[in-house]
Amino acid sequence: MSILTQLLGISDNQVPRSRRNFLRHSGHGCGALALTEFLSGGPPCAAEKPGSSIKQPHFEARAKSVIFLFMEGGPSHLDLFDPKPALKNLEGKSLPDSFGTVITAMGESRSPLLADRRIWKQHGESGTWVSDWLPHVANCVDRMTVIRSCVSDGINHSGGVCQMNTGSLLGGRPSLGAWVTYGLGSENENLPGFVVLQDTDTQVVNGPRNWGAGFMPAVYQGTRFHSGATPIPNLRNPSGITDERQQGKLALLNELNREHALERTAQTELEARIRNYELAFRMQAIAPEVVDLSKETFATEQLYGLDQKETAPFGRNCLLARRMVERGVRFVQLYHGSGSKWDAHKGIEKNHTELCLQMDKPVAGLLIDLEQRGLLDETLVVWGGEFGRTPMSEQGNGRDHNPTGFTMWMAGAGLAGGRVIGSTDELGLRAIEDRVHVHDLHATILHLLGLGHMDLVYPFKGRPERPTLNEGMPSGPILG
Repeated sequence: MSILTQLLGISDNQVPRSRRNFLRHSGHGCGALALTEFLSGGPPCAAEKPGSSIKQPHFEARAKSVIFLFMEGGPSHLDLFDPKPALKNLEGKSLPDSFGTVITAMGESRSPLLADRRIWKQHGESGTWVSDWLPHVANCVDRMTVIRSCVSDGINHSGGVCQMNTGSLLGGRPSLGAWVTYGLGSENENLPGFVVLQDTDTQVVNGPRNWGAGFMPAVYQGTRFHSGATPIPNLRNPSGITDERQQGKLALLNELNREHALERTAQTELEARIRNYELAFRMQAIAPEVVDLSKETFATEQLYGLDQKETAPFGRNCLLARRMVERGVRFVQLYHGSGSKWDAHKGIEKNHTELCLQMDKPVAGLLIDLEQRGLLDETLVVWGGEFGRTPMSEQGNGRDHNPTGFTMWMAGAGLAGGRVIGSTDELGLRAIEDRVHVHDLHATILHLLGLGHMDLVYPFKGRPERPTLNEGMPSGPILG
């Protein structure tokens, strides 16, 4: 029996005849290619590769990590954070002529105005208005900076989600999380620097390009964890595969992959795959503890809503996000309503009632837990979707897409809470004061991490590329 067959644990007549077949036969365990060096106590290869080691920020940072809570589909600011009493007086009437001609994403131009059905109250010492759809988040307003004047360019979901993630309406550019890991590196060499969590396995609009690396090396892209009780499959060796057998097998595979990569230096996907294999082994030792929630107290589980079926899925992800930033993960993005479920073109009452119930308690629990553990000051929490909803109705009881004025909020990172930044007009259609475009939002997030959006440069095809496409500015009102 040859050395190759011994390493793979197969007979001579099963020896793969091509590299592709070899990789297929040797895939057990998704292990690390740097296993030998790791077990010997030497530095892992990842520490020498782009995106792994810590890099210095451009200036003093207020935050070390970001948790981006993405409400996919476009939550209605008019029913959550931006009350408009004038809508109640004008319900059923057309948009006043003073607003000009407005054609919505679905092509309706003379839809009647739709008032909200919410009970609004002022909350906290700040007296910030929040609707009765978010009773738990409402109790956290003194920790939050509510931004009522957000603006994007995406009239549909594909463009809107793409721009909120990458700065561009068109796919192909690096995501914000990729820029952050490129600029700052990772604080934990045994976990990805950029992690994505979805509330279900339903595909997010645009799929992986939302957390992709674009034209940068693929090593900076986000790592998507699975929804449910097993976020990372295949963490343990298959039955019968010993550490020694895995070590020999993966050392050989490492040698073959490196030899293959030497002739293909332009294929960053291959280098990223090698890096992922290396990281995968280190995760076998570290990640089981990170995703194991059994040691959390019952009080913590209640705080996140893990004891209720409606809130448990997103509550689990919010708790995982806390555990990840606690261990040095730089950028964690949580999708809620995966598959554009916040897209309430009709039946907004039923749609938002269900989604707010799923999201409200876990998000409030996250803010409270981060603060109790002393993590909120060094973590930036961002909440929002790709756009808001129109004051005009659609199909009688829904709202269309509105990128010209909507609400997002931030908390943590040393930001003063209990504030409302900007405003929309009297009907909530357009931002009119302290407008915050997506580029401004991204520049502000980067600034809080100690990165100048014009100083963070990746050279590509002879030109300097920047995360905000050379546009936008950090928002002075948000930064205080």
